[in-house]
Amino acid sequence: MSENLTLDDLAVPLRVLRLLAVDFGHLPAPDVHVSTIYPERLELSFYDNLPGFEMWREALGVYPDAVTYREQGDGRTRLLRSTAAFAGAELELIGYSDVPVPATVEAGAA
Repeated sequence: MSENLTLDDLAVPLRVLRLLAVDFGHLPAPDVHVSTIYPERLELSFYDNLPGFEMWREALGVYPDAVTYREQGDGRTRLLRSTAAFAGAELELIGYSDVPVPATVEAGAA
């Protein structure tokens, strides 16, 4: 079915992107993804920029408890995700960052 969509069928997330650019143009730029698989969704992704993710979350009024946390890549990558409705579109915020490697303490070091 997605191969039969037109650009007009993606008007909702593209309109939301335009609104976000006007209202939140001062915020860090995310990676933006619009897909024919989910034509009502706009995805904003932040790679190694969790502060940027948090700035957008706050600006959009997404409560912290609406953010899910998981780890992937054998525990090497943190993943924050939240979905909210915005101007008729499903807006998905995603943040990725490395999981900090704990410092090892050598035997006998003080």
